[in-house]
Amino acid sequence: MNDATDPLTARAGDEAAGGVRLDKWLAETFPDLSRSRLKALIEDGRVTVDGLTIAEPSAKIKPGHAVSLVVPAPIAALPAAQAIPLTVVFEDAHLIVIDKPAGLVVHPAPGSPDTTLVNALLNHCTESLSGIGGVRRPGIVHRLDKDTSGLIVAAKTDAAHHGLARQFAEHTVERAYWAVVWGVPRPPKGEVEGNIGRSPVDRKKMAIVNHGGKRALTRYQTLKVFGDAASLVECRLATGRTHQIRVHMASLGHPLVGDQTYGRGRRARAGRIDPLVAAAVTSFPRQALHAFLLGFIHPETGERLRFESDMPNDIKSLTLTLESL
Repeated sequence: MNDATDPLTARAGDEAAGGVRLDKWLAETFPDLSRSRLKALIEDGRVTVDGLTIAEPSAKIKPGHAVSLVVPAPIAALPAAQAIPLTVVFEDAHLIVIDKPAGLVVHPAPGSPDTTLVNALLNHCTESLSGIGGVRRPGIVHRLDKDTSGLIVAAKTDAAHHGLARQFAEHTVERAYWAVVWGVPRPPKGEVEGNIGRSPVDRKKMAIVNHGGKRALTRYQTLKVFGDAASLVECRLATGRTHQIRVHMASLGHPLVGDQTYGRGRRARAGRIDPLVAAAVTSFPRQALHAFLLGFIHPETGERLRFESDMPNDIKSLTLTLESL
């Protein structure tokens, strides 16, 4: 089946008596699409049931339900190598560790077809980049949001990709972030746990969900307090879900400074601090989040590797501004 922009539609019949999982029913109804592909489309908000967007693959379909599925048009087959400067922290024949700047997208996607980290890696690594992650994401084992800066590792061989992917899946990779958040977390040290999935009201956002989603656990520790306006917090990932730190800190009532997606209430918070400082903080152009620590076992040598990144200038300047409170 070729991807199409026109929706595919079908109505459930007696085969759905008693309730059938949405992803299973779609796989049987549209056999040219794999169940994993259908699951991704559901989670991306491309499936409606009786006109309502359903983002959970486990949702039940019953006789009479009208289902509509939109399969996006295909993207060009292969990313192009592009000469984009990279800050290389470590590199050998098996893998490469990059200190990613804010503003750089990790891999091509709708809206960001090129000038991504993948394009830069294809240019830097030439023929050695692993393709096991798929032609659109060669070598990519994990990701950072576009506006999150910091350390990211990519595989240059299939064996390294398998080894790194296993460590991420088993949650044995050490990852820590600096985040500047609104307010002062109470208690100053703790854990946030809650399954993260697509928001049922806005498919472009993630949320802590009561049903479905994936287990997510973030451990945080307050490092510095700026009056009662903001804090510098260290966050460590026990799991790695999309927007995990942003969602979890917002759920505590302490969204990241500069987070346009999850930073509700930032104007009200800014109203309680010095107007000049408030103007500088509310104009911060990205979520104040930096992946400063990355540690893992080298998949080929067995050596324990641990890398640290300095605080970027924009977040350092932000903390200095807050210290003037």
